[in-house]
Amino acid sequence: MGDPAPGRGRGPSCGPTELRLRVLSALVLAPLALAATYFGGWIFVGFWTLAALGVAFEWTSLVAVRSRGPLLVIQTVALIGAAALLGVGRPLAAAGLVLGAAALAAVLGPAGLRRWSAAGGIYGGAMLFAPVVLRSDAKLGFVALLLLFAVVWATDILAYFVGRAVGGPKLWPAVSPHKTWSGAVGGVLAALAVGLSVVAAAGLGRWSALALIIVTLSAASQVGDLMESAFKRRFGAKDTSHLIPGHGGLMDRLDGFVAAAVVALLVGLARGGFHAPAQGLLLW
Repeated sequence: MGDPAPGRGRGPSCGPTELRLRVLSALVLAPLALAATYFGGWIFVGFWTLAALGVAFEWTSLVAVRSRGPLLVIQTVALIGAAALLGVGRPLAAAGLVLGAAALAAVLGPAGLRRWSAAGGIYGGAMLFAPVVLRSDAKLGFVALLLLFAVVWATDILAYFVGRAVGGPKLWPAVSPHKTWSGAVGGVLAALAVGLSVVAAAGLGRWSALALIIVTLSAASQVGDLMESAFKRRFGAKDTSHLIPGHGGLMDRLDGFVAAAVVALLVGLARGGFHAPAQGLLLW
């Protein structure tokens, strides 16, 4: 899931109580994500369905405060239906259902926010679709998800600590005043080291190609983090919810992961198709 780091620079510093909550939450969530990934199948589908439903709730709560009921119903039905279709190996039908629900949300969403309403359906669908389709590759699906977790977690942890230790110019101060270029570079280098360790342990070749993939996924993770910060600023929220003690909401924890997972899936589909997306990502 999201990062197990103590935090990502949402303020100048974390108090000891908040830091303790974040660490304890991470110690629970990370093993759950890894266990679901290991077992795969319907357990994995169910895990990411719950995550996607939580994201749908948070998104509609921010975008459509007074009329979120219909939007939440549409997204809930679409995500559960898409999960069932993914579970029986029909990803194109699942994607069509998510896109159709997003179009309906655009029609029924609040005036002036219809594009945001549609975007929420697509975001929730991506949260479900990307990891489940990658994991469905029987040969390398598990390895692909382990690499994703390693890259995203390493990026978040080292970006936080390097940014605090080194400081320097900000990445995008208008959106996230505490994220720095030094932290971004530190996160990429950490992701490269940890990601190549996963590659070595899995016995995969072509390290040069996979190093480029890892750097790309690390950068995508940081872009996803920044985009979610911009989204929260647009709607005047510090956190998307208070679901996870010390961490905020699911979107706060999964922003980088979903961005990296979507990029990984697109690469995998371009090279391996729906029958072997993880092989398309990892075999060069």
